[in-house]
Amino acid sequence: MSTSLPFLTTRTVTVPVEFFDGLRRVTPRGSPAVPVDVVRDAGYAAGQALFDHFSAWLADRSEHGPDDLDDERFPLLLREYFSEIGWGHVHLTSLSEAVMVLDTSDWGEASDSTRGCPISTGLFAGFFGRFADAPLSVLEVPAEPAVSGQCRFLLGSVDVLHYVWEAMERGIPYERAAASA
Repeated sequence: MSTSLPFLTTRTVTVPVEFFDGLRRVTPRGSPAVPVDVVRDAGYAAGQALFDHFSAWLADRSEHGPDDLDDERFPLLLREYFSEIGWGHVHLTSLSEAVMVLDTSDWGEASDSTRGCPISTGLFAGFFGRFADAPLSVLEVPAEPAVSGQCRFLLGSVDVLHYVWEAMERGIPYERAAASA
């Protein structure tokens, strides 16, 4: 347990960012890589626990609980939280009435050698799903322009992001698909 962060009420560990590359790399020669779904599912479970951690972090700052946060204050607190715990920087914006965009930069999971952020995809689904009190889908999409250390995610209901995904498969840009969802 960390003693430098008083809001920690659960056991946490710190790992170097290279952990993410190592998790997805091929295991000993000839063995298959860790399936992306397994990595994403692990992120989902961690995201639900991270919500509890965020709640304790808010309480330590005498902020309202997650369910009572002011809509204007929430993105600022979210940025402070992820930066303080070492994941990187997040920026949450609305893409449409049904879809939010979460851009990350200097993101722990993202690097030149990784292809995507499956742990973060699951992590955000679990984390934001607790806010929504319902299943929430998270879809990683290409960040424009593509920059090392950056990932972009769409957040929305399962049905809405399924629609966006299908539209993208037909060649429709996600921005347009989200606007018509």
